[in-house]
Amino acid sequence: MKYSVSIDVPLLEDGLRFYRDALGLAEIARPVATYVTLKCGDSQIGLIEKSAGSKPAEGSDDIRRYERHWTPVHIDFHVDDFETFLAKAVSAGAKCERKFEGGGARPPIAFCSDPFGNGFCVTGPIA
Repeated sequence: MKYSVSIDVPLLEDGLRFYRDALGLAEIARPVATYVTLKCGDSQIGLIEKSAGSKPAEGSDDIRRYERHWTPVHIDFHVDDFETFLAKAVSAGAKCERKFEGGGARPPIAFCSDPFGNGFCVTGPIA
């Protein structure tokens, strides 16, 4: 079994600049012009271009928006070099909303959002 998460982005090239170029995820497939698959450790992340203001599902009254929003699903990046990864993400447009240094049996963790308003966490190793 493989695991994959797909993320809506307003423009595919903007999503690739963040997830592929800044975070270092490798592009492994582009089955259509508006969807790309990225390798993320043992998992995959799909980026799909969906314009702001479009409906997320037929019959929905909601619309896609790309300012910061809450979602019950987010990605956790477990990384070896916490500070370097976090700095690259922030310099590429992510926002670090809260950061805990860790210590003892707790790893460092940062609660963040990508440039498109999607939440994610960065977790480093236990010191």
